[in-house]
Amino acid sequence: MELSMTKLFLPRILAATLLAVVAVPPAALAQTAFAPAPGPLPTLDMLKAALALTDAQASQITPILDAQTKALADVTDAQTKANTVRTEASARIAALLSDAQKAQFATLGARGGGRGRAPVDLGPLPEIHAAIPNTLPGLLGKPLKWVSTAPLVIPINDATHTLQSIKDPTISLIDGRWEIYATAHMTSPKSNNTFNMIHVSFADWKDAPQAPLFYMDTNPNFTGYKCAPEMFYFTPQKKWYFTFQTQPPVFCTSVTPGDPNSWTKPAPFFAQGTPMPGLPIDFHFIGDGDYMYLFFTGDDGNFYRSRTTYADFPKGFSNPVVAMRGTRQTVFEAGFTYKIKGTDKYLTCVEAQGAGRYYRAYVADKLDGEWYPVQGFDTVQQPFAGKANLSFADGVQPWSGQVSHGEMIRETNDERMVLDPNNLMFLYQGIGDAENRGDYGALPYKLGLLRAVKAD
Repeated sequence: MELSMTKLFLPRILAATLLAVVAVPPAALAQTAFAPAPGPLPTLDMLKAALALTDAQASQITPILDAQTKALADVTDAQTKANTVRTEASARIAALLSDAQKAQFATLGARGGGRGRAPVDLGPLPEIHAAIPNTLPGLLGKPLKWVSTAPLVIPINDATHTLQSIKDPTISLIDGRWEIYATAHMTSPKSNNTFNMIHVSFADWKDAPQAPLFYMDTNPNFTGYKCAPEMFYFTPQKKWYFTFQTQPPVFCTSVTPGDPNSWTKPAPFFAQGTPMPGLPIDFHFIGDGDYMYLFFTGDDGNFYRSRTTYADFPKGFSNPVVAMRGTRQTVFEAGFTYKIKGTDKYLTCVEAQGAGRYYRAYVADKLDGEWYPVQGFDTVQQPFAGKANLSFADGVQPWSGQVSHGEMIRETNDERMVLDPNNLMFLYQGIGDAENRGDYGALPYKLGLLRAVKAD
């Protein structure tokens, strides 16, 4: 009798459950980007096996399950859109605040995930270390002096795109051409007043300012909020990875990375529900032969680490833990990590805030080890790269008062991220002091190239 009643009312129960799934309040959608999605109902095969459904019942249930699948997809899409709006609104508000106000703003939960969110376990907190003497090789072992080019990649509009800035570059030399992907704050029919990306390709640096831009939102897989890319060749799989934030980190693959239309549809690294800091940003990957590591910042003064085996990559990443601690003044965003050629040392540089943005440098003996600041590369007066050690090539009018989110040009394109300490070049985003005010998205950042030279 109970089984018969279950069969009789099952379509109504499923329909009621479906309505409950669809009727997700907007507040729930606007929580963290890693909030778990509603759980799916059993599949038709599962119901048939468990309840011995008749063909008539199965035919009634099938459209309900199909509607459920569509509803869950709509919920996921709405959640993503809500997070995008929330993140961009928070960034715009924060750009208008003083540093003290930003700290208060973060405690309100506007950028930190905060209000109503349970504490997240991000592992034991490492010590904050004092700076250690600089024993690095090559140009890294000396006081650094950087010489900048004029802007090389600048915002260029077309009939359907208006760009306010170009930022956050990733760069590789492939078959004799420099391939650059970067963030652009743009307006267009598909990416309306948001951060998306561009691609540019050229053979010689002198040709960079004239190289045409490819707007990534013209690819249907790349519309909406997408930014802060990294590109590298993953040797075991013999293919290229293109990673960026959506807010969560996602990846695409290709065997022809110079073709911006060749990338696969973005897919996530982490499962929904993975514990994360309030605002995970600026993801950077590096491998040591056994593990692939993911490093990123959290807009909270911490530098985070996750890892997976080479065999499991791009899946299987562990829950992130705090790899290095600081403050929002010293460990802000835009970190990158490299293996220093000819040594057993790793170098991490993270953007800091002082008199304009600048980079501090840290070293470790292994990627899951302790990070130590390097003396002489750890203050606004003596940065790894910043206004204090920035000059401009002969004939170039000084155009930037800071060194912000960029990427070093490495010796190899593969996941090991090998950096030649005797040949240091840094593609960075810069902006003039007088231009550096107002809406963050509209700040007119441009890309220039730094070359390290021996200090006098």
